[in-house]
Amino acid sequence: MTNRVDAERAADALRARVGCVVDVSSRRLAEYSSDASNYRVRPTMVVFPRGDDDVAATLEFARENGLSVTPRGAGTSVAGNAIGPGIVVDFSRHMNAVRAVDVESATARVQPGLVLSDLQAHLRPHGLRFGPDPSTQDRCTLGGMIGNNACGPHALAWGRTSDTVRELRILDGTATERRFGTDSSISARSSADGRLLDTGHRTPFPPGLSAIPGLAEFTRDNLAVLRTELGRFDRQASGYSLEHLLPERGSSIAKAFVGSEGTCGLLLEAEVELAPLPGATVLTVLGYSDIASAADDIAAVMQCAPIAVEGIDAGLVDVVRTHRGTVPDLPRGRGWLFVETAGATPAEALAVARQLVREAHADDHRIVTDAAETKALWRIRADGAGLAGRSPDGKPAWPGWEDAAVPPVNLGTYLREFASLTEEYDVSGLLYGHLGDGCIHVRLDLPIADAPQRFRSFLFDAAHLVVRHGGSLSGEHGDGRARSELLEVMYSPAVRTAFAGFKSLFDPDDILNPGVLVAPRPVDTDLRVAGLSPVRAHGFALHNDKGDLSTAVHRCVGIGKCRADTGASGGFMCPSYLATGDEKDTTRGRARVLQEVVRGELDWRAKEVEESLDLCLSCKACSSDCPAGVDMATYRSETLYRRYRRRLRPVDHYVLGQLPRWLALAQRAPRLVNTLAAATFLRRLGMRLSRIDTRREMPTLAPKSFRRTWSALGGNQRTEPLSRAFSPFAQLAIGREPGTQPGERGTVMLWIDTFTDTFDPENALAATELLERLGYRVVVPATRVCCGLTWISTGQLDGARARLRATVDALAAHVAEGGKVVGLEPSCTATLRADLPELLPDDPRAARVAASVRTLAEFLLEHPDWRPPARADTVVVQPHCHQHAVGGFTAERTILAAMGVTVRELAGCCGLAGNFGMQHGHYDLSVAVANNALLPALETLAPDAIFLADGFSCRTQAAQLARRPGLHLARYLLER
Repeated sequence: MTNRVDAERAADALRARVGCVVDVSSRRLAEYSSDASNYRVRPTMVVFPRGDDDVAATLEFARENGLSVTPRGAGTSVAGNAIGPGIVVDFSRHMNAVRAVDVESATARVQPGLVLSDLQAHLRPHGLRFGPDPSTQDRCTLGGMIGNNACGPHALAWGRTSDTVRELRILDGTATERRFGTDSSISARSSADGRLLDTGHRTPFPPGLSAIPGLAEFTRDNLAVLRTELGRFDRQASGYSLEHLLPERGSSIAKAFVGSEGTCGLLLEAEVELAPLPGATVLTVLGYSDIASAADDIAAVMQCAPIAVEGIDAGLVDVVRTHRGTVPDLPRGRGWLFVETAGATPAEALAVARQLVREAHADDHRIVTDAAETKALWRIRADGAGLAGRSPDGKPAWPGWEDAAVPPVNLGTYLREFASLTEEYDVSGLLYGHLGDGCIHVRLDLPIADAPQRFRSFLFDAAHLVVRHGGSLSGEHGDGRARSELLEVMYSPAVRTAFAGFKSLFDPDDILNPGVLVAPRPVDTDLRVAGLSPVRAHGFALHNDKGDLSTAVHRCVGIGKCRADTGASGGFMCPSYLATGDEKDTTRGRARVLQEVVRGELDWRAKEVEESLDLCLSCKACSSDCPAGVDMATYRSETLYRRYRRRLRPVDHYVLGQLPRWLALAQRAPRLVNTLAAATFLRRLGMRLSRIDTRREMPTLAPKSFRRTWSALGGNQRTEPLSRAFSPFAQLAIGREPGTQPGERGTVMLWIDTFTDTFDPENALAATELLERLGYRVVVPATRVCCGLTWISTGQLDGARARLRATVDALAAHVAEGGKVVGLEPSCTATLRADLPELLPDDPRAARVAASVRTLAEFLLEHPDWRPPARADTVVVQPHCHQHAVGGFTAERTILAAMGVTVRELAGCCGLAGNFGMQHGHYDLSVAVANNALLPALETLAPDAIFLADGFSCRTQAAQLARRPGLHLARYLLER
């Protein structure tokens, strides 16, 4: 297509032939211009098929109009095989069903867009599982796994994806539907007229290679190269797996198709074999002097028939420890093997583990049988895989040479020589991988941005190295754009000619994913970050990215964890995507649009940018949950700042974005304001004028703010304990007098945020009582100050800085004397910790103030002599998103456990997210997000159970949508 008008016309023509969305918007094309690789290729259009007919019509249209077609699942390909210049077909949105499960035959029939973890959840009640389990299993799709021949750590036990495939139904490059497998009759159907084509075969599978015209002759002509150069070891994944065409290998077209990376057909449906869940497993961690020494011991380890052998380098463990603060105890060493053994019973699995320890030559070991500890240890591997996106010294680390494999017998020597190669090129990375199979994963700080030719040189040298050791460029990720050109190093011209011949039998016109595997694009073409200039941030310091907004938004390398529902493991990201299922609403999709902005392809004020960021809740979950550390809330705020600075803003920015200003005025006459807000006509009129959704209720102002109550009690100069001066706490304190007097332990400053002050002053009074019982004199800032959060979330960063300067002025003297600042509203506490140093980088006091801030729970736990009251309650607790992202919920979790209550801790955003859920146009999504976790939990909550939430937004959302009031931890600790 030569221009946007042509693209729109083509899209209209295709829409007339399909029953699904065809999108050619600049925003959508930006979202699909990259996957998890180093490459950027802008497509012509993106299609979201609802069924086979849509796929067939799209492929026919592409053929008629000279467009390529690239299939895509979750877009987690690190090799660049899920992007293309023509039509990208996203199977994940609608074609994602489990068609059938046959428990007796242990098979499942699935659509290509089905997420692996969804399949596993479907199978678990039947005692079955799909064998391969890549690290992206919570978002990768079965179609993508078939395209790459995915493996994962348990390939030792259950094989690669090619080992599980029984039958495939595809559209080849001529738009002919073909089905091949092991237990049905062969057929082909032309999508042009739907006519069933007679292939001359109606015999049970396998019907022979003539199911694909010319394939039998092709195989006969290439027997020598197929036998001598392909299938030499299990992880030889580069190129096509044509060894499966050999008669001694079963002449399986389906298995040969697996790993073809979308270049030979579009998958419509697959039948796969399943495996029984093991009766019991035991994890043994073996310690060695380094990872190469661990690799030397693989032969001994494999004698015990483990089901998984994963290797981890000390550098990866160090990064996880830095990120998390701690890791579970590991055996002595600087390189480790995580070895999982299985048995019918726990005793049997343990016996194998003990045999393993005897057979191995490790320096130290740990046998772990506790399920929670095992999970924590495996999490080192899972977290490390994500954190490997940064080198040990903090530079961006890239894929490209992240998936090499060699026969395990050569692995130790290969790793030592690879270390010498990386030292020669002055690049580094974090090593881990499936050592039992000889597959090594590492992302390296390759000089893609400023020296792409050196990047190219390294890849070719690395390819020659792996070939010298009898290895493969790829062990499970595929070759894609990252390694297809390197196939000339690995394979002879005869093999590469065979690859081209095989593709031509399926796709004679090179429609399907061109430039991959056959006639490859150069490895240094279409690099996403090559040649980009720095873009200085205007609002935030972006300390971790040296002030460069381009570097910041390119933290997103497309891993796609933001597409996963990680709530079961405590993850919060990404609430908008979980509600809509649209790539637009992922952290990754937004980052891709912003990457187009810093490239100069889009303007900061473009409607595409506005659309992309509109449904971002600014929950900050991505800043902690994203392995790459993408902080979309910050980038959104920076973008709004650039868009509206010195310009007229939307009215809700002035109303909700400057809410503390208006609440301070409202508190002068709270009863009058509440009366006016209760009048339906006035409330709706005011909300419409302010662009607030009229379905929302207005929270009720407290009759008396905390500051007024505080002043009435004597303010910071008062001498009488609150429990004596304030009658509600005098009653609560009966029989529970504090062991120390206020002031004996010094002075603590209670941060009084706007929402606590004006809506829930009792929370601050309860906190004061708790702190005084601990022996502290409690003071509050002498003047009304604000963290500026509402200004930040609407991009009014000049206003936010003004408020933060006043805050630093108010707190600095107290902090300079060693005092702590205790916050009650999690979002404000997080702002003081994270955003304050970013917005006032030149004020040395800002970092000291940020370091002094504590949540109430954190402050209480810093005193070992403090004990929470015992309770027998059932509690549902909603951690605040900002607290999850910035400080964590560990202290609160520890206190609740010490109280003895039965806790159900929710994971995920409540959906209100400050001003987001109040804004016009956001109500429906706000409710949808609440339905992810909060509302289902409250609907099943017993009447006498407690809903605990420190965040004002969380309590408001629960009260408005579920009519369930919430308690702040401070009040819960005081109430009997």
